[in-house]
Amino acid sequence: MSSFLIVLDTVLLVILLAIGGVWAWNKIQARSLGGELTNEEFKEGMRKAQIIDLREKEPFKRKHIDGARSLPYTMLKYQYNELRSDLPVYLYSDSNTITLRAARFLKKKGFVSVHWLKGGIETWDGRTKKSKY
Repeated sequence: MSSFLIVLDTVLLVILLAIGGVWAWNKIQARSLGGELTNEEFKEGMRKAQIIDLREKEPFKRKHIDGARSLPYTMLKYQYNELRSDLPVYLYSDSNTITLRAARFLKKKGFVSVHWLKGGIETWDGRTKKSKY
C-alpha cells in the first residue's frame, strides 16, 4: 500500500509541476510579446483596432465583445492574411495559451501591433453582443 501512495504522490507532483510550468511559460511569453491590455486599455484602443475573437463559432455566437470579428484560432493560419498588418490587432479568447500562440504567430507574420485582453473574455466588463446568425 505504501508504494502505491508513493507512486500517487509522484504522479500528483508531476501534474502540479506541469501545470506550474505551463503557467510560467505563459507569463514569460506574455512578457516577451508585451501586448497584454487591461479592460480599460483595451476599451481605449479598440475603435482603431481589429478586434479578433479566437474562440470557435458557437461560443462567439453566445457572447462576444461588441465589434469583434470571429476568427477561430484553428483557422488563423489560413485566414490571417484577411487582417490588415498596418492596423493594431486586439485578440481575446477564453484561453490565455491560445491567445498567446495567436499573438506569437501574428508577430512572426509581420504584424507589429498585436495586443490581447488580460484574462480573456471572462474578465471583460465592456459591451457585449450576441450574434444574429
